[in-house]
Amino acid sequence: MKALKPLVMSGKEVLPLVEGGKGIAVTTGKSSGAWAAAGGIGTFSAVNADSYDKNGNMVPVDYIGKTRGERHQELIAYGIRGGIAQAQIAHEVRGGEGRLHMNVLWEMGGAEEILRGVLEGTKGLVHGVTCGAGMPYKVAQIAAQYSVYYYPIVSSSRAFRALWLRAYKKTPEWLGGVVYEDPWLAGGHNGLSNSEDPLVAEDPFPRVAELRTYMNSVGLHDVPIIMAGGVWFLRDYEDWLDNPEVAPVAFQYGTRPLLTKESEISEEWKNRLLSLQDGDVSLHKFSPTGFYSSAVRNDFLEDLHQRSDRQVRYSRAAEADLHVGIPLGRRGRPIYVREDDADKVRAWLAAGYTEGMATPDETMVFVTPESALGIKKDQIDCMGCLSQCAFSNWEQNEGTTGKRADPRSFCIQKTLQNIAHGAAVDHELMFAGHNAYKFGQDPFYANGFVPTVKQLVDRIATGD
Repeated sequence: MKALKPLVMSGKEVLPLVEGGKGIAVTTGKSSGAWAAAGGIGTFSAVNADSYDKNGNMVPVDYIGKTRGERHQELIAYGIRGGIAQAQIAHEVRGGEGRLHMNVLWEMGGAEEILRGVLEGTKGLVHGVTCGAGMPYKVAQIAAQYSVYYYPIVSSSRAFRALWLRAYKKTPEWLGGVVYEDPWLAGGHNGLSNSEDPLVAEDPFPRVAELRTYMNSVGLHDVPIIMAGGVWFLRDYEDWLDNPEVAPVAFQYGTRPLLTKESEISEEWKNRLLSLQDGDVSLHKFSPTGFYSSAVRNDFLEDLHQRSDRQVRYSRAAEADLHVGIPLGRRGRPIYVREDDADKVRAWLAAGYTEGMATPDETMVFVTPESALGIKKDQIDCMGCLSQCAFSNWEQNEGTTGKRADPRSFCIQKTLQNIAHGAAVDHELMFAGHNAYKFGQDPFYANGFVPTVKQLVDRIATGD
């Protein structure tokens, strides 16, 4: 394995190893500060981060607003307070070493206000902002105003080209790097376009080489590309180092830092990572963001799959192909379905899935009464954690998307808060990269070994 050469990133020479930021409240100041202390770039998540009282106790996130708009403002305030708290912790832990970045999602609710609020409250502590989940045109302008570097997350050269031409070419001096995130292998939300097959993964090298070619064409020869998504053994990328087709290049790790001493996820979560098998992480499109995302196939995800499987086209009045009436609900009001679907619906009703919930696509899904109550409560309790949400039909500018709320999705804020704070991992959304099964195969983790962040960074630098 070639020796890793340092790169100048965010104004300082560092190891070309970046910790990927993971929200909600997963990548904390403790973890990101330790990564920076090891000589790389630590990234804390400013997506609904935890904050603490004067005694060091975590401040519970309780919403008291009567309306979604009021709760949305509370969410922004919590987000700013939490982001500042994590930056302060990370700054203390890093001890002047490495660099410290914050991660935000452009499609999160109040992204611009939270980004500005955290940067305003952490002047001199944060050196860069990574931002994805959407097209973050404004992140360059905001970062430049606070004299910090910006790192857009893209999954194609085409996406970066659009960002560059519309916005980034105005502030090239603050473009610290471009994160290329493999849309087939990364954990969390993925940047697959409508033209790409989610079941047919493409080799990242030609895609990164295409990105480098475009970056060079607009004078960005010295701006690093950060390879993210699916990165495990650095030796697999040895040919990328000093390769003019892609270099200068750094590497981002999102999944591996979950299993460290400094990682503040639950022990149950850490143990589950060690037991994953190849194929346990799946790509799905249940997220209320509308993006594909990758998560561990568990009871939570299985329920969403089964819910969508219990789905048929329907009408409230008989039509040419929707003409078989089936009584539904306490009043026995009929819905009309295709003849081929009628027996399936009757079987679902007989099995206890007696609540029909309409979707935005003129279909109906069938769930138990208990599940229906839970879905409706979560939709009512919406606090606007996304700029727009298919599950609750929230939209932060208009208050509503104008579409029917989608019961095939879920409240992402609720489940990610739950798993980040100790809930049973089988019953919550558990994001992970597709190579997470390697925890159980990599001899580094033999006998349940959990390294410190420093031990992990040192190990990665050897090629393993």
